[in-house]
Amino acid sequence: MYTIGYIDVEKYKSISSDIQTSEVIITDERIKHIQERHPNDFERYAGYLKEIIEAPDYILEANKPNTAFILKEIRSGDEKFQLVLRLSVAGDNPEYKNSIITFLKIDQKRFDRYLRTKKILYKSE
Repeated sequence: MYTIGYIDVEKYKSISSDIQTSEVIITDERIKHIQERHPNDFERYAGYLKEIIEAPDYILEANKPNTAFILKEIRSGDEKFQLVLRLSVAGDNPEYKNSIITFLKIDQKRFDRYLRTKKILYKSE
């Protein structure tokens, strides 16, 4: 388990008002999942994880409760990313942290489609 960074709880309140912690972690199991499903994305782009969770461009409604679907454009490389973050909320084990479920680089077409088809809960200014 590795600490990636800390969320601004206010930005994520549209997902849940009962967030227990600001800490975000990733487990070895999730790293392996990302490496298997999205080859080279973790190795090439893991350095962006902290920026993505701390300064998301968009937080969209996810298909599961207490989960944030995050989109971020990294302007320096003109690259776009999708990250799914499970939030630790009241009622969860108090030892749980906010946890990265998956992460991948996406193209402009997919980025735009998500903005058209999913409900936007937060947009950066």
